[in-house]
Amino acid sequence: MGEKKQIVLSAIQPSGSMTLGNYLGAIKNWVAMQEEYFCFYALADLHTITVRQNPQEMRKNILDMYALLLACGVDPDKSVFFIQSHVTTHAQLAWLLNCYTQFGELSRMTQFKDKSKKHADNINAGLFTYPSLMAADILLYQADKVPVGADQMQHLELTRNIANRFNGLYGNVFKIPEGFVPKDGARVMSLQTPTSKMSKSDTNINGCVYVLDKPEVIIKKFKRAITDNDAEVRFDIENKPGISNLMTIYSAVTGLNTEQIEKEFAGKGYGDFKASVGEAVIEHLRPVQEKYQQIIKDRAYMEETWKKADAFAQNFSQRTLDKAMKKIGYIK
Repeated sequence: MGEKKQIVLSAIQPSGSMTLGNYLGAIKNWVAMQEEYFCFYALADLHTITVRQNPQEMRKNILDMYALLLACGVDPDKSVFFIQSHVTTHAQLAWLLNCYTQFGELSRMTQFKDKSKKHADNINAGLFTYPSLMAADILLYQADKVPVGADQMQHLELTRNIANRFNGLYGNVFKIPEGFVPKDGARVMSLQTPTSKMSKSDTNINGCVYVLDKPEVIIKKFKRAITDNDAEVRFDIENKPGISNLMTIYSAVTGLNTEQIEKEFAGKGYGDFKASVGEAVIEHLRPVQEKYQQIIKDRAYMEETWKKADAFAQNFSQRTLDKAMKKIGYIK
């Protein structure tokens, strides 16, 4: 018998297109982690409605993101890739955890403050309490590890606090999850503002590359990328953020390290380098785009895949929910 694999839980919201930053920073790691861990991957559609959604667009986004993640290499034979709203335990445990989460803890969440400013006309209770739903997402699966970026570390700390508080009252119900930053996650910055993370909310459309962008769009965006006046391809985040970002992207899609990249482009201009990065990204994304086009047309395959995963996730997480409810005093 081999050693039991540790459990990993990770989730992504189906809100619009996947950026190159999402793909290189997180999703490539989802694919790699499948070999080492027992992975639960959630399409976190319950989280999306803290911001008003157009129903037709939301349905399209859910289908597109599900197909795209399969195309990126999330393997239903290796992982449990489910749709969050299909698994009833998430909303149920979130309510229980709301009652073990302090108002002061939620009000300190920086993402709540940021999103409240951004959506001042819709500061709803869900926006305030969604870290409790995030805690439920993690704790339901007794996750050992949760891959997190710096912007989610605060939510993971809250999850650990809630779990410790609950366990302190009722005994060992929840596993205390550890956060980890996967070693290969590339931090991809905006092509127009290389000191800021690449984001779909970038006001300049040339700052953000999407995984499903057409090749001609990708090459145009890379050719317009902001660099500097030095004309030397050299990795130096502080003094050359634009070039360093392009080198990070080139490294992520070719496997070359910064030293090898510097050598390859020694004595060449920025124009050559930007075009090469664009071409390398196009070639790297080509099989993903082709597979996505096949999957999105095969609704039967998608439904069969998520139904199987939803059922497994429901059964697995139900055990945790039942245990928590019994400890609180609910009648089975």
